[in-house]
Amino acid sequence: MSAGSAGGGGGGRSTGSPTLETVAAAAGVSRATVSRVVNGGTRVSPEIRAAVEAAIAELGYSPNRAARSLVTRRTGSVALVVSEPEARLFSDPMLAGITRAIGKALAETDLHLVLMMVPADSARRRLTRYLLGGHVDGVMLMSLHGDEPLLKELSQASLPVVLMGRPMSPLPIPHVDSDSVDGARQATTHLRALGRTKIATIAGPADMCAGVDRLLGYVEALDGGPGIVAHGDFSMASGEAAMTELLRREPDLDGVFAASDLMAAGALRALRAAGRRVPEDVALVGYDDLDVAELTEPPLTTIHQPLPDLARAMVTSLLTQIAGERAPESVVLPNALVVRASA
Repeated sequence: MSAGSAGGGGGGRSTGSPTLETVAAAAGVSRATVSRVVNGGTRVSPEIRAAVEAAIAELGYSPNRAARSLVTRRTGSVALVVSEPEARLFSDPMLAGITRAIGKALAETDLHLVLMMVPADSARRRLTRYLLGGHVDGVMLMSLHGDEPLLKELSQASLPVVLMGRPMSPLPIPHVDSDSVDGARQATTHLRALGRTKIATIAGPADMCAGVDRLLGYVEALDGGPGIVAHGDFSMASGEAAMTELLRREPDLDGVFAASDLMAAGALRALRAAGRRVPEDVALVGYDDLDVAELTEPPLTTIHQPLPDLARAMVTSLLTQIAGERAPESVVLPNALVVRASA
C-alpha cells in the first residue's frame, strides 16, 4: 500500500506521511506487529522490535494520536492512583521512590502518566467516574488501605488494572509485590542470630498488606515465642512514638525490627533519648533500604526492596493488559538483607 502519491513521475519514493503499512514493509513484518510495537505490546521479540523501531526512525513515522484514539479508543495515558494525602506522597521517600521508578519505566513507552490521589468520600465518586469514563487506558494503584471501595469497582470493569501489593480481600486484579513475609523473617532471624533474645517489632498499619505481612514474618521467625508489638504508620514520628511505648513496656528489650526505614529512624531517636546504645544495647533492623538507611547514625541494617524491578513489573503487567493479553495474577519479587552497623 502506498504511503501517498509519488511526487513527479517515474515511480520515486513516496513523499506522503509514512503509515503503519509502509513501516511494516520496510521492517519486513506485518502491520499488526508494527501496531503492537507502537502501542507498547509485550509479545514482540527484541530483534523484531529493533527492526520496527529502526524503520520508524528511518521513515520518520509518527503516530496520529487523535486518529488512533478514534479507532482504538485509547487515550495514550495511564493513571497512578495513590491512597495517601498529597503531602504524604511527596514526603515519604518510599512512595516518592516508587512513583519516580514507575515514571521512568513508562518513559520507555509512548504512554503518559496521570498521578491522582484517592480523595475524600465526597469526591471519590468523581474519581471513579473519571477512571471508568474512557480518560485513561489503564490504572495502577498504590498504598491502598483496607477494603478500598475503588478497588472493587475497578475489578468489575473492563479497564486494565494492576495493584502494588496484594489486595486485602481476594479480588481478580493482578498485583505486583515483594515478599514482605520473607523479608521480615530475614530481619528477625538476623537479630536472633546476633544473640538477641527479647526482640520487639514496630509493625506497620494493620489495614495494609505490607503491615500485615511484615508482622507475620516477624512472628514466624520467633518460632512461636512471645512477640512484643507496637504499631506505626510507616512514618518517622510513628516509629519514635512506638519505640517510646516499647521501652516503657519492655525496658530490657535488646532487639527491634521496624517495618520501615522511616520508623527505624524514628526508633533511633527514641533509643538515643532513652540513653540506649545501638547496637550495643539494642540491635535495630529497618525495612526498604531507602537513602535514609545510610544516613542515620549508626547506618541501618535493613531489608532491600527492588523498587525499579517492582515498577517495571507493574508497567509490564499494565501494558500486557492494554494489549489485550492476560497478565499474571501475581508477581512477587524477593528481598535481601543489607547488613550495616545498627545490627
